[in-house]
Amino acid sequence: MSVQFGRWSFDGVPPLLDFPEKINMVLAPFGPDKSNSYHHDGVSILYHAFHTTKESRQETQPYISQSGTVITWDGRLDNRLDFIHQIGASLSIDSPDISIVATAYDRWGTDCFGKLIGDWSLSIWNPTDRSLILAIDPLGTRHLYYSVEHDQVAWSTMLDPLVLFAGRTFALDEEYVAGWFSSLPAAHLSPYVGIDSVPPACFVRLERGRQTTRKYWDFDPDKRICYRTDAEYEEHFRTVFAVAVQRRLRSDAPVLAELSGGIDSSSIVCMGDAIVASGNVKTPQLETVSYYNDSEPNWNERPYFTKVEELRCRTGCHIDVDSLDTFEFEFEKERFAATPGSCGHFNKAAKQFAACMTSLGSRVLLSGIGGDEVTGGVPTATPELEDLLARGHFGALAHQLKVWALTKRTPWFHLLSQALLEFFPPALVNVSKYKRPAPWLNPGFVKRNRMALRGYQSRTRLFGPLPSFQENVATIDALRRHLGCEVLPSNPPHEKRYPYLDRDFLEFICAIPREQLVRPGQRRSLMRRALAGIVPHELLNRRRKAFVARAPLRAFTPGSPTLRQMSSHMVSASLGFLESHAFRVALRDACNGQETSIVQLLRTVALETWLINLEHRRILRNSDAQTNINKSQCLATSANKFRHQTHPHLSAEKYFTIERG
Repeated sequence: MSVQFGRWSFDGVPPLLDFPEKINMVLAPFGPDKSNSYHHDGVSILYHAFHTTKESRQETQPYISQSGTVITWDGRLDNRLDFIHQIGASLSIDSPDISIVATAYDRWGTDCFGKLIGDWSLSIWNPTDRSLILAIDPLGTRHLYYSVEHDQVAWSTMLDPLVLFAGRTFALDEEYVAGWFSSLPAAHLSPYVGIDSVPPACFVRLERGRQTTRKYWDFDPDKRICYRTDAEYEEHFRTVFAVAVQRRLRSDAPVLAELSGGIDSSSIVCMGDAIVASGNVKTPQLETVSYYNDSEPNWNERPYFTKVEELRCRTGCHIDVDSLDTFEFEFEKERFAATPGSCGHFNKAAKQFAACMTSLGSRVLLSGIGGDEVTGGVPTATPELEDLLARGHFGALAHQLKVWALTKRTPWFHLLSQALLEFFPPALVNVSKYKRPAPWLNPGFVKRNRMALRGYQSRTRLFGPLPSFQENVATIDALRRHLGCEVLPSNPPHEKRYPYLDRDFLEFICAIPREQLVRPGQRRSLMRRALAGIVPHELLNRRRKAFVARAPLRAFTPGSPTLRQMSSHMVSASLGFLESHAFRVALRDACNGQETSIVQLLRTVALETWLINLEHRRILRNSDAQTNINKSQCLATSANKFRHQTHPHLSAEKYFTIERG
């Protein structure tokens, strides 16, 4: 995963002599292969490469295209052969991705973005009309942050240089913090007022005095896939899933895959083995890493991931996570934490993982994130029943209500009421206890940020796209928020790839009938049927059960000096995010073993740890200034509610300049 930093001075003023050197020191650990730069007419672009394919080793970036535009690309172009065939003689099978993308941009302009399949981010500087374009892939697997000031624009793959070398302090974005307490912040936000993230499936065009955000691609609600038999759906599933895995095996070094005892990671490994054995990819080898904790009575994963290892006739790397240092509540003062999620401690398990990846010489890690969410991991009848209601298929609705009621042992009118309530605004429906804000949050903060604290819930629309399609898109948006909080790894640097977030695979999932994914008594029905004979029977038919880990609970010990010191004077309380006394009560209850929201408690501790890090580096604006920012954000609450309903990926400032493509 290569990294970049750019700065455009509107007045053409070059940066100070030591400025590029400071930026390079931050970027170098994440792009150790090769560095290059572009400096001209007030524009400076720094690039550090991290190569994962043989083609990428031939490239030089920033890349100057035939039209004179300067392009910096970080990513993997999965449909490169399609572009080579369309564009013709100027490209060859060995052309680097960047040259293919640059040629496509010269030919089609920003219309080419919707044709780029893969994980990517790019910046395009046009010296002719002095404009800058920033874009990322539809799922947001890559990050690109930017900051617009009165005299300059700066952008970067990482937040670190935008914050550390801004020459000013920052106020915190309330909506981001509220999202952190709930289902994670919206993908277009950063923690800092004045720094934004390019929204997934969008590009930002920046000119002096003008800024526009456009969406270049979206899921098509009118695309439907309908077959006569289950076997046809199963065959199509196997095909798109195999392609999704194959695309992410493209590497000139061994690929490492996470292998738990679940169906998601096991399916990736088993399908990957079949693809490697067929010779359709040139990956040197596919290895696995598995985590286990024999002390957790609810986490008995070893018997399941060893089943896959037996099938492969190969044992992977095993990491024991039975250690309290997984939940260290301290930060390393010498390391800057740009977000609450980057404040983690480099513990024993992380060191073992680093040693495993280094010994293999691997640069790519396959992850099963998204599999459970998009393939029907939650066995609910609601989306299917909503579809039947919206279509007016009342006969089929009555039949399915009866079948689901018998399977779930729930009255049919209860299932029907659940489906009907989805069409009502969330404000009129009792919020689930899992969406309720933590009781120690400041009431004013809660009032101003209800939407973010509720996980950006919105009602299902009766007319328009099918309710199940709306549900799928909402799930994908939640995954985008998750990816937005992913931390760029540097120890060792590696690239995470997500087969279940393949664009073609997700388009297939969104286009098939809901009853293929989930059936009464059959969660993940299509996936289990399609992968029979590829994934071990024991994993495909494994019963799902509730998982309760004791390690987080054990971390809250009654005499913990770190927690006691942290809760005595809280930065988050001085900024108006929470109330210290209420938090101490919840902390005392957790330490005494009483029931409390452990996830929200851990999120609060992580936030406080991060704020201490910022305060230590004098990055935070003082609490009085932050209070004024909070008041300003309060005035914008009403506008934000409407904005989230119509353009949820845009900030309030950008909403008024949006131009739809």
